[in-house]
Amino acid sequence: MGIGKKKVMWLANIGMIFTALIWGFAFVVVKDSVDSIPPVYMLAFRFTIAFVGLSLVFCRKLPKITKSDLVCGGFLGFWLFISYFFQTVAIQYTTAGKNAFLTTIYVVIVPFLHWAINKKRPDKYCITAAFLAIAGIGLLSLQGDLTMNIGDVLTIVCGFGYAFHMIYIDKYTETHDPIIMTVLQIGTAAILSWATAPLFDGGFPAAAFSMRIMSGMLYLGLGSTMVAFLLQNVCQKYTTPTSASLFLSLESVFGVLFSMIFLHEALTARMTAGCVLIFAAIIMAETKFSFIRRKE
Repeated sequence: MGIGKKKVMWLANIGMIFTALIWGFAFVVVKDSVDSIPPVYMLAFRFTIAFVGLSLVFCRKLPKITKSDLVCGGFLGFWLFISYFFQTVAIQYTTAGKNAFLTTIYVVIVPFLHWAINKKRPDKYCITAAFLAIAGIGLLSLQGDLTMNIGDVLTIVCGFGYAFHMIYIDKYTETHDPIIMTVLQIGTAAILSWATAPLFDGGFPAAAFSMRIMSGMLYLGLGSTMVAFLLQNVCQKYTTPTSASLFLSLESVFGVLFSMIFLHEALTARMTAGCVLIFAAIIMAETKFSFIRRKE
């Protein structure tokens, strides 16, 4: 691998870390807003704001959209909506910690799904790192109750949805413009959200027009959806789905960090151990411990 390609891959990984940071802060925003606006309407607002923003910024690309772009972007949007929908419905029946942990089951699923669909076998370091990361996320997120309920099952469905979404991003961005893919998938998710919100959440929430909720929706729409998914789609073109899933798992670490800062939640020794395991998993997957072998 040439120096230029390595540099691009590391820049892509940095972009993934920044994406995880944006999503980590979104936990604080969602927790502050969910009591005032129902979850599926929240999805509808965030996806619509992101779609409008992307369409304005990249308006010159829109006339270049092909039928193949529409099909692939729509398929990505379906998986994006499914993932967020099951996650937001599930959190009503389970704890936030278990919801966050079971969602990140995609870290383990992605390497094997990537192997099955794209015929690209992950190495032993990536597979080991995936299980190490899920153990770290468990320490970070889970409390004493390890029983399963309907919310937990729905969250596992959500995790599979995220895994499929990541795999097909890798597949489609090889031959399609990642910016166009981002615009189309978010537009599809917005349409599906508005179509299902009245069925699950009832009438339109009047509280959505309060200044506090509007500012939260702007962050979720422009930051956590528009910028974050644009970064993911562009950066994942230059890295592997396994690496991307590991870097994005830092979302749970940033979520804990921002919860400590803004919601005054405590950091326990177990949570600290979870963070260490996640960082160790990323180092293992990205370096294969080559820096140790060179010293020997």
